[in-house]
Amino acid sequence: MKTLVIYDSLYANTKAVAQAIGNAIPGDVEVRHVSRVEAANLQAYDLLVVGAPTHGGRPSEAVQAFFDQAPPDAFAGMKVAAFDTRLTAKWVRIFGYAAPRIAGRLEQGGGTLVGPPAGFFVKGRKGPLKPGELERASVWAQGLVR
Repeated sequence: MKTLVIYDSLYANTKAVAQAIGNAIPGDVEVRHVSRVEAANLQAYDLLVVGAPTHGGRPSEAVQAFFDQAPPDAFAGMKVAAFDTRLTAKWVRIFGYAAPRIAGRLEQGGGTLVGPPAGFFVKGRKGPLKPGELERASVWAQGLVR
């Protein structure tokens, strides 16, 4: 199976989660920053995983731009999954999280979700990740390919 993990990261937390996900998936796996990916050239992959930090309840601007530039059927026939990094503060829930919105965009483009959108927690705005989050990301990724 050929997998692409796409991420955006401001403080390296989402990048670390993306790398943990990539390391946990067997087969041919690439982990790339969203700026190094063209949405029109994804059909070579069997599984696409997209992640971003949550900003105001949405994915980062770079990930939103990736989806805005994608052709309407960019993810047709692909297995897809979504993740985000987020704070644990109660007030953040008011705005929501990036992962469900990423999952929605992947499905709108024809992708088939292979697992629930996942959120991984950071301590404070710049992190670091809470203890155990990289391990949790690995377990989540393994579940995507079962």
